[in-house]
Amino acid sequence: MKSFDKVDLEYLKPSDYNDLKELMLKCYPRVEDAAWEETHFKKLIELFPEGQVGIKVDGKLVAVALAILIDYKFFQEDHTYIEMTGNDTFKTHTPDGDTMYGLDIMVHPDYRGVRLGRRLYDYRKELCEQKNLKSIVFGGRLPNYAKYHKELSPKEYIRKVKNKEIYDPVLNFQLSNDFIVKRLARNYLPEDQASHEHAALLEWVNIYYEKPSKSIKPNKSVVRMGLVQWQMRSYSGFDDLKAQIEYFVDTVSGYEADFLLFPEYINAPLMAEFNDLSEPDAIRKLAGYTNKMRNVFAEFAISYNINIITGSMPEVRGDSLYNVGHLCKRNGEIESYEKIHVTPDEVKAWGMSGGDKIRVFDTDAGRVGVLICYDVEFPELSRLLAEEEMDILFVPFMTDTQNGYSRVRNCAMARAIENECYVAVAGSVGNLPKVHNMDMQYGQSVVFTPCDFSFPTNGIKAEATPNTEMMLLVDVDLDLLKELHQNGSVRTLKDRRKDLYDVILK
Repeated sequence: MKSFDKVDLEYLKPSDYNDLKELMLKCYPRVEDAAWEETHFKKLIELFPEGQVGIKVDGKLVAVALAILIDYKFFQEDHTYIEMTGNDTFKTHTPDGDTMYGLDIMVHPDYRGVRLGRRLYDYRKELCEQKNLKSIVFGGRLPNYAKYHKELSPKEYIRKVKNKEIYDPVLNFQLSNDFIVKRLARNYLPEDQASHEHAALLEWVNIYYEKPSKSIKPNKSVVRMGLVQWQMRSYSGFDDLKAQIEYFVDTVSGYEADFLLFPEYINAPLMAEFNDLSEPDAIRKLAGYTNKMRNVFAEFAISYNINIITGSMPEVRGDSLYNVGHLCKRNGEIESYEKIHVTPDEVKAWGMSGGDKIRVFDTDAGRVGVLICYDVEFPELSRLLAEEEMDILFVPFMTDTQNGYSRVRNCAMARAIENECYVAVAGSVGNLPKVHNMDMQYGQSVVFTPCDFSFPTNGIKAEATPNTEMMLLVDVDLDLLKELHQNGSVRTLKDRRKDLYDVILK
């Protein structure tokens, strides 16, 4: 898997033309005159800037999606590419059209296999919903048809690809992204010899489309999060543990979640190989895996297009041992957080030290904070984060007894009410018989909410089955928090008596 430092999805600018030309020649080496004219490219940006987007990896343009808006009812079903683009004049573009027409989408050959194409399609779908368009339509190439054209008609070829009897890199990918084949388009792109000038006319239907009306509806920022209730078990090594982590990432990202939360000490099973050492030495050996684990999470965040809260892992800095975690964003950025209050047992068994990082992180799905386990039992920390307009507080934890879990749970519920935010807690279950000081775990993953009319009356949005390995998928609406801050039955943030008391960070 490729390792990237930074992945950005950006609107294309006229200055990107030379990079675009290089990318098109790389993606379509067998298509004559593959590259767009600079005047055409600039015209597209002028007409529909939101429809022209690219993905830059470490500053290099490696993927692009180009589109226009049309009023689809004015076009024949058996149209050609030239007809849809007005012979490359884009006079067919209609600012108030009801359909997005995809002109091109491409990913550099060296950057395929890390779901950049899916990220572009996801962007188009989100834009389609935001603009209240009926659908996305485009003609998809059939690049492998040249291998079968003597024995199969285009119609038969498409049917066999749909039935997975034949693999076509373009059509298979589009079908996997929820597009359906409307019909066969003949003579669609004459210069496309690999497809023998044929294309599959594909469509993605916006199920949220509503006929335009004069009523104004507020935009809702709904965030989907996945919580992993992690089963502690023995693994044969690092690769085995990595495979289990990727299973959860793959599954939750398949539900198009924005965040994935893992529990505290996610890599604890690897400490089994050091069980012959003393407890302080064993966990310091485990810390040797932390950077490698962080890099794996960072790669998964990009490849699966999901923001991952890695739980926590031990880290040695100088002579001191800390409990740290990372927020691996899907754009490649990595943030870190630390456990501020270590438990008496962490001090006694391992000589763990408390950290000093307390901050809120900006993400593409809200402002979030992370407190590791015991830290949620200290209300001052979450209040400091609330002062920075935190929307969601994530709490990775690991508790061995039901008593310990109840402390985390009840305090997390209080944090949601007093700070008017969502709180998501995820922990471990099961046991590690070959790891000293981590013999058993008790846990239940939950998403807590404030208690007001727009939220569940008991303050529990969703909860997992206790002590069972599973995933919890939950949608939360950040706009409800904004309404609560202004118009709630009580306003615990606004009504604080700052003339009498305050919480400050030294």
